[in-house]
Amino acid sequence: MLFNGGEILMRNFFVLIFAILLLAACTASQHRDAVRDDTKDRISVGTVQREIRVGMSGAAVVATLGSPNMVTTDGQRRETWVYDKIATERVYSSSNMGAGAGAAGAGVSGNGGSILGLVLGGSTQSGAASTSQRTLTIIIKFDNAGLVRDFSYRQSSF
Repeated sequence: MLFNGGEILMRNFFVLIFAILLLAACTASQHRDAVRDDTKDRISVGTVQREIRVGMSGAAVVATLGSPNMVTTDGQRRETWVYDKIATERVYSSSNMGAGAGAAGAGVSGNGGSILGLVLGGSTQSGAASTSQRTLTIIIKFDNAGLVRDFSYRQSSF
């Protein structure tokens, strides 16, 4: 014979185990956010749109975007700077959930008495992987005085 207090105890125990399993589950985005480093200044299309202007000096461009990946000259000896940035992001997420509990219960003494026992066990595993790449190419053309005469950019994600 089970006491009402024992039923409440068992129900609360199951709710507690369920809540622990829910809190232990992690998604791929949570794992990605845990390892992503966004603390560095990164070149973006927004930076180019906001900061780069026709008439800027080369020093101002370097202060904004850093050193170019490649510098070339045209037939008139005017410089062209190329910034070519590639980012690869690999995300793998796995969750391993398990629970276990020993015997718990309530009983009534008497002829033989009874004890309600509970043993839980089990685990689940799941995982996912994703890879993506982003590219950003910026081309800045300078005039004979070393000032920006034109610029363009292209961004892609796949």
